Parts: sequence; structure tokens; C-alpha cells
Amino acid sequence: MYQGLSLPTSGLKLQRIEAIAEAALAHLDVDDLLNELLTRIQELLAVDTAAVLLVDRSSQWLVATAARGLEAEVRQGFRLPIGTGFAGRVAAEMVPVMLDHVDETTVRNPVLREKGLRSLLGVPMLAGGRVTGVLHVGSLIPRQFSQDDVELLQLAAERAAHAVQSRESEVDRAAARALQRGLLPARLPPRSGVEMSARYIPGEIAGVGGDWYDVFELPAGGLGVVIGDVAGHGLDAAIVMGRLRSALRAYALEEDDPAVVLEKLSRKVDHFEPNIMATVIYAVFEPSKQRMHVSVAGHFPPVVARPGQPARLLDLPVDPPVGVPIETRRTSHAVDISPQSLLCFYTDGLVERRDDQLERNLERLCDVVTAMDSDLVCTMVMNKLVRDEPTHDDIAVLAIRRTT
Repeated sequence: MYQGLSLPTSGLKLQRIEAIAEAALAHLDVDDLLNELLTRIQELLAVDTAAVLLVDRSSQWLVATAARGLEAEVRQGFRLPIGTGFAGRVAAEMVPVMLDHVDETTVRNPVLREKGLRSLLGVPMLAGGRVTGVLHVGSLIPRQFSQDDVELLQLAAERAAHAVQSRESEVDRAAARALQRGLLPARLPPRSGVEMSARYIPGEIAGVGGDWYDVFELPAGGLGVVIGDVAGHGLDAAIVMGRLRSALRAYALEEDDPAVVLEKLSRKVDHFEPNIMATVIYAVFEPSKQRMHVSVAGHFPPVVARPGQPARLLDLPVDPPVGVPIETRRTSHAVDISPQSLLCFYTDGLVERRDDQLERNLERLCDVVTAMDSDLVCTMVMNKLVRDEPTHDDIAVLAIRRTT
């Protein structure tokens, strides 16, 4: 056990807290790390309470996440707007704050006041130049915290912040990937006269994003086909993708015109998620499969390959992306689908490269797409355009071929 009052020098305090933080980072998950760190902080600084509040996903609130001596604030789900109260001030100003007077004027959390704390020291948890939370300690007797105390607590806060950021990034990536897998069709719906295949891979550099594809039966007997891309990456983009996918499906049950469906989807985004933007293609195949009605919202046009003809990009008018205001009505366009023809839908990660020309990649795509087996087309597309290079963005590809 480490006893804070018996440590001979502040240098030894820093060395010991660093060793504790490093061991925790190497072996513990976030919850265990914070609890272990707070226990050791209590011992090293000889304080009665220690707590961590983390910034929530909205970046507007501090949420009580771990505590020693103040467990009630975690159990009660206490949260505090950044900029208000003691911890909110630490987060807003991003500097250590000491209090030698605890009452309603200085501390907003009633748990701290009811505990009878007389002195408080709080430091910001900083990672990558931004505040991720606040670490604070308290004493039941009046106390003047030293500069060594501040440095010790700040070191612990910084190590905890980096650990939390790293582990939360891992959790976000895992959650985004699980959400993506859960929302993409496990199996494309079997349909006579139509052959379908798809591919999805997350970006190696940016991770899972908001790309998705969808195929579903419509009440009138047609086939709804969607491919889209939400701006951004990570769990937030995947969550938005899930909401857009569900909303589009609901609107598709009510409206036959793809343009009306995308118009309703865009109004929904404008109203409820004004900072979101997504590119989407929604197409409806008639029951006979001889014709497709399609509306394009800021997305790359599909490639069409007809027997005996070179593949080409469909020449379709492109409306603004979903979430971008539009003064005129969105448009739908009819495309004839002859027997044995194949359509290849894709997201921008397939053709956009930082070190390559977009036009050249679109030409490569047209060169490789042919009116043959849809699964083979998907394989060839990924082989020729992804190759063995690390992918920055996620990629979705959907090939649909009319067989009769």
C-alpha cells in the first residue's frame, strides 16, 4: 500500500503514479482502470474522495463515471453542463481549479455538499488537445493543495484521458462494425428473374463509416434497391446510417416514386438532424424487371452493362444530397433494363483515392463490369479497383442482373 504522507519526495510520487497508470493502461479495461486509479490517488494524496466525470458524445455534458467516496453521484447518473459548477469550470477553462469553500455558490452537485467536503482540487483530462473529462479529489478537512499535488493529479488525469480515449475508440469501432453488420442484409431477397450479389468492406484507415446497401420487396410487387453513404466515419456515422435506412424503408412502403421517398427522407434529416448529409440512390424495379425508376441524391451513378455492349455510367440527373436544401422537387427517371443486363451500384470509397484520378477509376470500373454472373462481377470489381492497397474509406458494391 502506498501512503501519501510517507513518500519522501514529490519526484517519487510522480514516479509511482506514472507506474500505476502505465500498469493500468496495459492490463485493465476502462472501468477497472479508472477505479484502480482513483483508489491509488486517494492513497497517494491522502484525500477522502476521488471522482472522474467524462465528456459525453454531445460534448456538452460531464457525466459521473467513476468515484471513490462519492459513489452516489455515479449511481444517480449525475451530469453537469460544461461551464457550470466546479467540474464544469475545470472542463471549460481546461486548467486546474482549487476550492477552499464548498457550498451552492461554488459546487452544483449536492452529493459533494452533503458529503461535507471542505476542499476540492480538480484537473482537466486532456487528450489530443481536447478535454475528455475531469478528475477531482476532495478533503473533509480544510486543506491547501500543493503544486506537487496538482502535478500528480494532472499526470494521472492525462494518462487516464489517453487510456479512455484509446479504449473508447476501440469500443466505438467494434460497436460500429457490429451495427453495420446487423443492418446490412444478411441475405439478399431471392427473386425470380433477378440475380444479385454485394460486397462491403470497412476502411482500413478511417474504419467503419456510413456506407450501406439494401434490397427489399415492395407491396406492389416491385423491388426496392438502395445504396448510400453518410458523411463521416465511426459509430456516429453508423448510427445515422441505421436511422436513414429505417426511415427510407418506411417511406418506401408509402410512396411508389423514388423521388418522393428521397424528398421525405431529406425533410426528415433537415428537421431532426440538420448537420447530417448523405448521398443516396433509390431505385424501384417494376415487377416485370424490364424497367427501373431511379432517383439520385448526390451519389455516383450506377454502371450499366448490356450484352454485347461496353459498360457505361448511366446518364442520370443528380439532385443534391439528402440533408442539403433543394428549391425544386427531386426527380425520378426511367431506365429500360433489357434481358441479361447488369447494374453495378457502389459508394465513393471504391473510386475515390487520394493519390489517383477519379475519372481514371471510373473508367476502370466500366472496363471491369460486364453483363455476366453478378457475384463474379463483384469479385472482379474489388480485385481491379481495391487491389492490395489499404482502403481509406469503407466500400459497398451491389450488382443486380436481370436474368430473364
